[in-house]
Amino acid sequence: MEYYPVSLDIRKKRCVVVGGGDVAERKVERLLACGAEVSVVGMELTSTLDALARDKKICHIVDTYKREYIEGAFLVIGATDDDEVNGQVATDSRWNNIWVNIVDDPARCDFIVPSVLRQGDLTIAISTGGKSPALAKQIREELETKFGPEYGILLMIMGMIREKITARGAPSDMNKKLFESVLNSHILDCIRNRDWEQVKTIIEDTVGESLDVEVLSGGRHAVCR
Repeated sequence: MEYYPVSLDIRKKRCVVVGGGDVAERKVERLLACGAEVSVVGMELTSTLDALARDKKICHIVDTYKREYIEGAFLVIGATDDDEVNGQVATDSRWNNIWVNIVDDPARCDFIVPSVLRQGDLTIAISTGGKSPALAKQIREELETKFGPEYGILLMIMGMIREKITARGAPSDMNKKLFESVLNSHILDCIRNRDWEQVKTIIEDTVGESLDVEVLSGGRHAVCR
């Protein structure tokens, strides 16, 4: 099967995870990081999930799985160690036209979750079509050595530059050349070396805009004014 890659906006959307173990915990944490409203169905939870429930960051449905618990959900993840329950979750979700993912069972999935590398707003997703999550993880770890925190900072700076340049109303081809000029400069090396004065100089010389770049939180974020 060939999958269609897509990035979903799940902010404030109800997502249900069936199961309360370690696998479910990882799925819940990623959903929360993306702004979802998460409900977890299960009699017992890991200590981390229990803490999230006590802090009201997730809704804990203390029960075995029932179809009614997924009604109205945007997507559902089946993460139990019971094949029969997982199968029922898949069947019920599809009956209700809800996207479903059953962990480690691609045949029952409407979508699969890639291994993800994030640096700020930069997201690199690696998928093996469900054939080898271990290989996807290995590739992600290799990419982490190439795409460090400096890429997150660069992306924030490029976003601010883009706002200023597009506001000029110039033709898109001209804007594209300016963006490429910035990226083809040694700005990335300057960010790695924390040479912020040189970063500002490159921006001024290349695009004719003055940006004050302040590095925060140990150099993992940047604010451009």
